[in-house]
This record gives sequence, C-alpha cells and structure tokens, in this order.
Amino acid sequence: MSVYLIRHGLTNGNLEGRYIGCRTDEPLCEQGIRLLGALHLPNIGSVYVSPMRRCIQSARILFPDAEPVIVQDFRECDFGDFEGKNYLELNGDPVYQAWIDSGGELPFPNGESRKEFASRSVSAFRSLRVFDSGHDCAVVAHGGTIMAIMEKYAKPKGSYFDFQVKCGGGFALEADGSYTKI
Repeated sequence: MSVYLIRHGLTNGNLEGRYIGCRTDEPLCEQGIRLLGALHLPNIGSVYVSPMRRCIQSARILFPDAEPVIVQDFRECDFGDFEGKNYLELNGDPVYQAWIDSGGELPFPNGESRKEFASRSVSAFRSLRVFDSGHDCAVVAHGGTIMAIMEKYAKPKGSYFDFQVKCGGGFALEADGSYTKI
C-alpha cells in the first residue's frame, strides 16, 4: 500500500516567493489549478488534508470522488513576522538574517520553530495509522508537512531539506519506508 504525500497546487503567494503560512488562507491561482488538472494519480479511498483552502481545493481537483478529511495539525507552519513577505522584503533585516544563518532552526519571530512544526505534523500523521488501513490513501498538505513526514519515515533516511517538493509534487511512501517521487 502507498501513502501519496502531495503538496498543494500553486498560489499567487507561491509565485511571488512569499512565506505563506497558517495565517494566510489563499486559494490556488489559475496556473495552480491547470497544473493539478494535468496530474494523473490513482483512485484513492481516503484523502487527508490540511484545513487550508489551497489544500482542500487541491484535494478536490486531484481526487474528485473522495471526501477530504480535514486534519488540523497538517496546517502550514506559523511563519510569524515573516508571514506574507518574500526574500526581497526581508533582505537586510537582522532578525531574518539570524534565522537564515541558523539554517532555519531558530523559531520564526512570533511564530513556530521548525522542530515544533515537524513534531505537530508527524504526530498528526502517526495518529491516522494509515499503514494499518491496508489501502492506498493520500495526504494533501504543505511542503514542510511532507518534509517532516518524509524525514521521519523515509528510507534511506534523509534530512528535512532533502525532501523539498514543488507545488503539486510529492512522494508515494510505502509502509517499509521506501518511496518514489511523484
């Protein structure tokens, strides 16, 4: 059995390189809708989604016959003071530079740390017991959510940043930890 971990489709914020976290509930842009419509995935019985509009919308495009089950803790990271901003707007900010220099380990100012976010995402995934179900399912969430789950379960092991995926991309993760990129 496979668990398809799929990042939501493109949004305007993604196109602009912005930190779009759990504070911004933006929909897919037209390009994101078109790109998702071109993907061909197998029929899935269960689809688990982040509560963010971009994920629910993506799940309905990718799996029109499945009713998405919202998992609150799959929501995007809280980017705090960086929310809605991009590199150009943050460049030169000493707080942003300190966060960059930490390799993303420092908490976002007035937001979450990567460690807190990853723990929340992995705990939510574990609670679903998807590998006990015996049938294929999908998780439609955010890049960081997928990165955290893959860092924990994928074999061979990799670091969080080894599992970055583009919007509409993802992985098919097997119960034994093997995976293929979608």
